[in-house]
Amino acid sequence: MANDQLFTIDIHTHIIPENMPDWKKKFGYGEWISLEHHKPCCAKMMMDSEFFREIESNNWDAEKRMEECSELNDPVHVQVLSTVPVMFSYWAEPEDTLEISEYLNDHIADICKKYPKRFVGLGNLPMQDKDLAIQELKRCKEIGLKGIQIGSHINQWNLNHPELYPIFEAMEELDMSLFVHPWWWMAKSKMPDYWLPWLVGMPAETSLAISSLIFGGIFEKLPNLRVAFAHGGGAFPGTFGRIRHGWKVRPDLVAVDNADDPIKYLGQFWLDSLVHDKAMLEHVIDLVGKNRVCCGTDYPYPLGELVPGELIRSLDVEDSDKQIMLKDSAMEWLNLPDNFFD
Repeated sequence: MANDQLFTIDIHTHIIPENMPDWKKKFGYGEWISLEHHKPCCAKMMMDSEFFREIESNNWDAEKRMEECSELNDPVHVQVLSTVPVMFSYWAEPEDTLEISEYLNDHIADICKKYPKRFVGLGNLPMQDKDLAIQELKRCKEIGLKGIQIGSHINQWNLNHPELYPIFEAMEELDMSLFVHPWWWMAKSKMPDYWLPWLVGMPAETSLAISSLIFGGIFEKLPNLRVAFAHGGGAFPGTFGRIRHGWKVRPDLVAVDNADDPIKYLGQFWLDSLVHDKAMLEHVIDLVGKNRVCCGTDYPYPLGELVPGELIRSLDVEDSDKQIMLKDSAMEWLNLPDNFFD
């Protein structure tokens, strides 16, 4: 099979509604996100009254996304849609986060219903309240979303926090995939310069999330929970030797909630391919297996992979192995039948 025939699913893409309610006016507090459409096909993303980032129409326009994906020399056939992480809104009152989540989830579900062969949707939940989160999780299932995106931590809770376990348990029971994306980084105040929150904070956050789920026993208790992590697992692949060594030499500190060797869980979760380096992607494949690597680009943002799937396609492996990473592993993570996009 030639490279240009390889079916490609991008599991890591973000989308936001073109128009949103004035959440600040409605709720009366908070640094809510709004869009200022100051010129055609472009908008300023504002956090309260502060400029956050400039975005283009491919952030909200499904037709524009499909056009860009189809124009590539190696097309992206399917995008998995999730909200922009700044919209997680875990800091807000749970009922308000629920309302925002419903709005975002309906938006994504509508796009997936309109273009079912081009898009798969992940929902957002008020993770700070387990009852409301499970309520919206069930609704996400009903409206056709295939999984949920969450942050690498929930306010002050790491992902091993007991309040989060019932939500993960419900995800497993409802057969909903989970995508973990870093946000609001550790020691953010220590990284004011050089875009370091994105360059250093995000990789550290993803490693924190994976380690918390391993050592917190979540993977052990919920072996059928299908979890994928953004950015190739962040710092985790590069520091796994250190992490495992710590488990060996200081089990009194590390193996508190789960006594099993962390190597046991390599291959139980998925990592996207967004590592920007061929040698690192080869290391990730060696670590978790090619069937646990999915194409992920962080589309449509500049820190993502600008030519989707290019790194996977550059590997010195058979096209059949590339097809596993470009499509098959994503299909397994999402638990979709082989003919889903036929």
